Amino acid sequence: AITESYNGTSWTEVNDLNTARSLLAGAGTNTAALAFGGTPPDTAVTESWNGTSWTEVNDLNTARKSLAGAGTQTDALAFGGGNPGVIAVTELWNGTNWTEVNDLNTARKYLAGCGASNTASLAIGGSPTTAATELWNGTNWTEVNDLNTGRFRVGSAGTTTSALVFGGNIPPQTAVTESW
Repeated sequence: AITESYNGTSWTEVNDLNTARSLLAGAGTNTAALAFGGTPPDTAVTESWNGTSWTEVNDLNTARKSLAGAGTQTDALAFGGGNPGVIAVTELWNGTNWTEVNDLNTARKYLAGCGASNTASLAIGGSPTTAATELWNGTNWTEVNDLNTGRFRVGSAGTTTSALVFGGNIPPQTAVTESW
């Protein structure tokens, strides 16, 4: 359940999550964030961070692990994951509730997500090993140019118009970095 905050120079231990878990997703910044999903067991738990502490809020509709997230504390998207198989479920967070919306075209877990809101996000890579990249426009996912190297458990950062995808597992593990 450990939570650490980065101030641009160093990491500081702060108040921990209420529910300890791994393989969860998140959205937001170090002063306003959302943490959702995870395991064990597969969970729908959602917690909101106000810069000081975590508060349990309304949960995902579909409990899962190994999902991806994008957006902000009040404007987020949760997609993909495992429950226990690979799923394509997409849910939109409006600051209060999760609503299931149109699902990913390619079901996968261990994927990456990036984007600034629940109306503009990218779903990248995933398992089973794929190079699939999908763009969310607020209503639907559209397949766009794929990664050059298909992989899962990647890191990502950025927006739908400027992003990085790095590391991951092909297998084996890789240090490949790609720019979007």
